[in-house]
Amino acid sequence: MSLTHSPSLHSSIIARIPVVTGRDLAEWFHRLEAGPAFLRCDERASWLADDAGISHGYANALVHEYEMRRRLRLSGAGA
Repeated sequence: MSLTHSPSLHSSIIARIPVVTGRDLAEWFHRLEAGPAFLRCDERASWLADDAGISHGYANALVHEYEMRRRLRLSGAGA
């Protein structure tokens, strides 16, 4: 099941992740890149939550943020 949050709630969740998990976003993104390849974001989020022992809400937010930033990099907009 996929949850859609408002942009402000998503930003708030992302800002709390380093404090709650003790890891910064770069570490989480590296873990996602090194993890198994999934076609669907919800599968990747479930794997991350189970593998890292974090809530599915944080895992969903991390995967969503990772995918948004990856799309920006691939489109050249983040350069």
